[in-house]
Amino acid sequence: MTIEQLPSGSYRIRQQIDGKRYSATIDHKPSESECILLLAQMVKDNPSLSIEGTLRQCISGYLSSKSNVLSPSTIREYNRLKGQYSPILLDMQVKDITLPILQNEVNRYAQNHAPKSVANFSGFLTSVCRFVGLNVDSPTLPQKTRSDAYIPTKNDIKKICEYFKGSEYEVGILLSIYGLRRSELCALTLDDLDGNVLTINKALVENQDKQWVVKTTKTTDSTRQIIISDYVANLIRQQGFIYKRSPGQLYEQLSNAQQRLGIPHFPLHKMRHFFASYMHDMGYSPKQIQESGGWKTSRIMESVYQHALDMESAQRKMSDDILLLTE
Repeated sequence: MTIEQLPSGSYRIRQQIDGKRYSATIDHKPSESECILLLAQMVKDNPSLSIEGTLRQCISGYLSSKSNVLSPSTIREYNRLKGQYSPILLDMQVKDITLPILQNEVNRYAQNHAPKSVANFSGFLTSVCRFVGLNVDSPTLPQKTRSDAYIPTKNDIKKICEYFKGSEYEVGILLSIYGLRRSELCALTLDDLDGNVLTINKALVENQDKQWVVKTTKTTDSTRQIIISDYVANLIRQQGFIYKRSPGQLYEQLSNAQQRLGIPHFPLHKMRHFFASYMHDMGYSPKQIQESGGWKTSRIMESVYQHALDMESAQRKMSDDILLLTE
């Protein structure tokens, strides 16, 4: 039996039993007895999981075995991906699937999908194959493209805060500037606020039936406590709630505000990017920003979110240094 920690913070358990390889992923470090019980249940519940079945059957078995350890939104996404695979591949015996076949399928999907979507498409496919014991390499993926999505400036944020001041969306907007994910702030209740300390330990996500449900946070590192200002804490107590509308309405309200204020469009998640950049520019260490924002590692935080406000300062200094050459 092998236990390994994944980049997401989850743990994967692997065990070969009677020539079949079983695998399970859970969101915490398991004890040995927990691993044994989990794998035993998988063998009992999924006798059809073998390299002899069709890909369609193996996907169903894979999802069934992980229904208790994956988030509702992840299960919903996997079911959506299942519908993207070609019928010929789904009805093929897994033992007959080869790397060229997988590569052709990925190439087909890549013709009209973004590199990130292709990576998810391919990753789920190979995970299912390996789960049932097929030793296959990963297909070659298209090169990732750089995202040019606009990240708000300090001036943009000030305008947005002023726009929402006094509205029922103000707290949600302010908490997004603190680095909270939309799913996290939408799941918060008054019980999560103690003085100025806000406990973040759950998220509101959409399940496979397109219903909003509360689950634990994205990773164990996402569970955290942050200190918010007196203004935000008092505002929450005065209005008697943190956020009570649907998650989609927060997106819509922000989009309307951007249009009325003449600000370039950016999704709510870019507030989280702004938080990391602004805190970095203000001199906070990567470790401090990482723990406050709930990233697993500072490396992930820096590689994905470190933007710019510091780059803007660097460019201004470069301009000044170049000016010295012309004086």
